[in-house]
Amino acid sequence: MRGPFAAFNGHEQVLYGADDESGLRCIIAIHSTALGPALGGTRMLPYESEEDALEDVLRLSEAMTYKAAVAGIDTGGGKAVIIGDPETDKTEALLRAYGRMIGSLGGRYTTACDVGTYPDDIATILRETPHAVGAPPEEHGSGDSGVSTALGTYEGLRACAEERWGDPRLGGKHVAVQGVGKVGHRLVHHLAEEGARVSVADVDEDRAARCAEETRAEVVAPDKIHAVDCDIFSPNALGEVVTDRTIGELSCEIVAGAANNQLSRADLADELRAAGILYAPDYVINAGGLIQVADELRPGGYQEPRARRRVARIGDRLREVFALSRQEDVSTEEAAHRVAGRRIHAISRLTTLRLPGRD
Repeated sequence: MRGPFAAFNGHEQVLYGADDESGLRCIIAIHSTALGPALGGTRMLPYESEEDALEDVLRLSEAMTYKAAVAGIDTGGGKAVIIGDPETDKTEALLRAYGRMIGSLGGRYTTACDVGTYPDDIATILRETPHAVGAPPEEHGSGDSGVSTALGTYEGLRACAEERWGDPRLGGKHVAVQGVGKVGHRLVHHLAEEGARVSVADVDEDRAARCAEETRAEVVAPDKIHAVDCDIFSPNALGEVVTDRTIGELSCEIVAGAANNQLSRADLADELRAAGILYAPDYVINAGGLIQVADELRPGGYQEPRARRRVARIGDRLREVFALSRQEDVSTEEAAHRVAGRRIHAISRLTTLRLPGRD
C-alpha cells in the first residue's frame, strides 16, 4: 500500500491543514520530539505538486532533528510548508489561519521563518498562537534569523579552511556563492571584508548585480556557478545542488554553504569524500538561525550576546564532525549523523529519571 506513511523516515506526526476561503494549504511535519518540542521554519513556495511539498517537508523536518542535536539545542525536529506563491498568495487571513493550525498541535511544534516567510509574518502568526519565534524585535522577537545563519556559515567556512589547508583565514581564497538572498548576501559581505575573491549567482539577476556591485564580486550564470574553478563552492539557495550530474562538474576543494538538503541523496557524501572534496554537512553549518530563534524559548527570553556566542561555536561543531570522520573512516555526513544520534540517545533517555512535579 502506497501513501504518505511510506515516505516517513521515523517521523512522529504529519498534519495537513486547509482553509478554503483564505487559500491556505499547509503541511506540518514533526520528525522527533526526543530532545523537546519540535522547532523549525515555515517555507512558502508554489510547489508543482502536493507530493513535492510532502517530500520537502519530510526531508527538512528530519534535518532539523539532527541540526538541533548537533548544535546542542533542546528542541526536536519539525518543519512546515505552505503551498503558494509568497508574492501573490500570502495574506493576513492565510497566515492567521495557519497560526491556528499550529495552535491545534498544542505546543508540539513551534515555527519560525524560512524561504518565503519573514519576521513580520511571524508577528501575524503570533496573533493566533504563541508557538512562533523570530518576530521583529519591536514585537519581542529576535528578528531576522538570516543574520545568524550567515554568521554561522562564515564561521563554518573558516573551520573548513582550517581542516583543508591548516589555516582558517579566507583572504585570497576564491569562494563561489550560489544564492544571494537573505543569507547568501550577508555571507558575501563577510567574505569580502576578509579579502576573499567571490563569485556570485542568483536566479534573480538584479539581486546578483546589486550584491556584486556592493562587494566587487564577479557575477556568474546560475547554471554555471557550481562548476566554477574555485577553492570553495558555497550553496546558499534551494537544495539538491549536488546531484549525480553536477558532482562530476565540481571544481573545488570544499563544498560548504547554508542551503538545506544540498545532496540529492545521502551517499553522495561518500562520492565527495572519494573525490577529495571536503563537505560541511548542511545542518551543522547552517544552524545559526535555529540557535538564534531557539534562544527566545529560554527562561528570560532572547539574549543576543548569548545567542551570538553559541553561533560562533558552529566552527567548533564542524571540527568535531571532521575529527570523527577521520577517526571512524566515514564521510562527514555520516559523522554528523553519529554525533547527532549519540546526543539524542544520551539526553532523551534522561526522561526515565522522573522528577516530582515535572514528569
